[in-house]
Amino acid sequence: MTQTDDTVHDITATAGPSAEYTAADISVLEGMDAVRKRPGMYVQGGTGIDGYHQLLTEIIDNGIDEGLANFATEIHVILHADGAATVTDNGRGIPIDIMQSKGRPAIEVIFSELHAGGKFGQGAYKVSGGLHGVGSTVVNALSLYLDVTVNKHGHLHNVRFEKGILVKPLRDEGPTPDSVTWATSVSFHPDPSIFKEFDNQFNYDRIRNRLRELAYLTGLKIVIRDERVDLHAGQIKEETFHEKGGIANFARALVTDDTKLLYDQPIVMTGQHSGVNVKVAFIHANTYASDNILTYANMIRTRDGGTPLTGFKTAYTRILNKYAKDKNLIKNGNPTPSGDDLLEGIYCVVSVEVEDPQFESQAKVKLLNSEAQTAVNAVVGEKFAEFLEENPKVGKTIVEKAAEAARAREAARKARDIVRRSNPLENDDLPGKLADCSSQDPSESELFIVEGISAGGSAKGGRERRFQAILPLRGKILNVEKAELNKILKNAEIRALIGAIGAGVEGTGDRMHFDLSNLRYHKIIIMTDADMDGGHIATLLLTFFYRYMRPVVEAGYLYIAQPPLYRIMIGREKKGTYLYTNEDLKEHVARANKEGKKYDIQRFKGLGEMNADQLWDTTMNPETRALKRVGIEDLIVANEVFENLMGSDVAPRKTFIQENARFAEISV
Repeated sequence: MTQTDDTVHDITATAGPSAEYTAADISVLEGMDAVRKRPGMYVQGGTGIDGYHQLLTEIIDNGIDEGLANFATEIHVILHADGAATVTDNGRGIPIDIMQSKGRPAIEVIFSELHAGGKFGQGAYKVSGGLHGVGSTVVNALSLYLDVTVNKHGHLHNVRFEKGILVKPLRDEGPTPDSVTWATSVSFHPDPSIFKEFDNQFNYDRIRNRLRELAYLTGLKIVIRDERVDLHAGQIKEETFHEKGGIANFARALVTDDTKLLYDQPIVMTGQHSGVNVKVAFIHANTYASDNILTYANMIRTRDGGTPLTGFKTAYTRILNKYAKDKNLIKNGNPTPSGDDLLEGIYCVVSVEVEDPQFESQAKVKLLNSEAQTAVNAVVGEKFAEFLEENPKVGKTIVEKAAEAARAREAARKARDIVRRSNPLENDDLPGKLADCSSQDPSESELFIVEGISAGGSAKGGRERRFQAILPLRGKILNVEKAELNKILKNAEIRALIGAIGAGVEGTGDRMHFDLSNLRYHKIIIMTDADMDGGHIATLLLTFFYRYMRPVVEAGYLYIAQPPLYRIMIGREKKGTYLYTNEDLKEHVARANKEGKKYDIQRFKGLGEMNADQLWDTTMNPETRALKRVGIEDLIVANEVFENLMGSDVAPRKTFIQENARFAEISV
């Protein structure tokens, strides 16, 4: 069947894109428009919780740069009740003079044009965390408002933007009051239309921990003040960090249990090589951890390490191996410690300052400068060798710890062989209790880890068989925070978990291997009862993933299901409304009472009490459910939480419960 030209013309006019592709079809987004249209291209964490916290980090880092340049000694961060934040520093003050090339005050250009700042040449900052010069501009573009006041030449000067648009050009506000001791003050409010999860809630602990590590690294006095009194039992919260002990105290603080320390004081190595300043501090503890090495480039945490991490590991293992060999510290017949064995139990901070930092991306998760690797290798190689010769007792202790790790690795290898023979997880044999999905595509497949056989039955009955798999676990799994890997591998529930997930487990050396590409599901969902036991089981599972399958968490594949606590039937409702918090229940009860209507409340004490269709409607249906993604926001905090809650020391766990008991919810 043929069509006339008129018919073709009508279809083209109403179907969207033109048949012709010309210059008229090209749209150019520039400056603020580009940032607001595609914030994920400019902000680490996109428009989620990581994104709006990154805005605050960018402003804080500007103050830190003034400290690195030896002009600022104090930084203050204020979280306001309305959701805004203010950062002040007592440095030089942002330039307010006219930029000849722009014909505008420098402060207006800095906050309104991408790639404008004092971090590209060597005039204003010799060492800086800035690479692209987009930080301040991006914060401005993604905020409801951004207000900057500069104390310069004895006067206050103010400029204001709203959604990136200049609404109040720079003007002199008059003489500086005696009460003003800062040089620059930046206030901003993230735009809720972009950061839809914001809800006026910066996370105090998250910001606090970043400021604490900055205090360790810089020696600056840093103050955080939270004016949201409703979050702190009606009181304003304020803390001051002034860590004069530097990175030595930082490394020491990573070990939360003093009884596990192998020696008293951290080992500190500092120096300069190839134009790079190097600071390294580490201490060993009687733990199984081998990845507690924090790396920083110009005070910015490089989560994936990069060249400084490579330089440290290379020098550390080379020197320690040579020392062990020269002193005959490895007994005949014992396995030779591998590089991972030598690093087991280490808690380390590596900080470098480079003039022209080259990061892998704007997220700055990895430093690429080759001179940083050379510098760390050289400084650690020289200083660590000197330390070992001068402190033979500590050197022997470190080597003995590595030798113990090597013996444990060998025992774990034998245990793994036993596991293979009795239940060959690595030969594609899936656990019998797993109700697998039919899809072979990991990107759409989901694994629900369910507490108990009864709940597993409801989940199996309610699931979408094509892409949802169910793995019921019987009771509480082993607490891996207290157990060695060879014991962990013998636990039936953990073996079932490893077999279902299909990617192995992380370990050191030959202990076990983890390969994220073999992951069978890209959504692994912990689904437990909403009670104390359910919370304990969820914590045990989170501990296992954190210690032995951390790449799953880092890739964003681990979730926690949010089953409802109640169903309320008001008046003549037949289906009722599912409620997920006690606040929701109170609101619905109040509404029912206000209308004189009768109501009936059903409390779901366990997943097994829910029918299959109820569990699907509320917790498993992708169209209606709510999932919480598990993330690793900060290695220091994560270590503290898991060691305090799941470690062998009772005192920290008791303290945690006492400090957080007031936040517990009381059932209606």
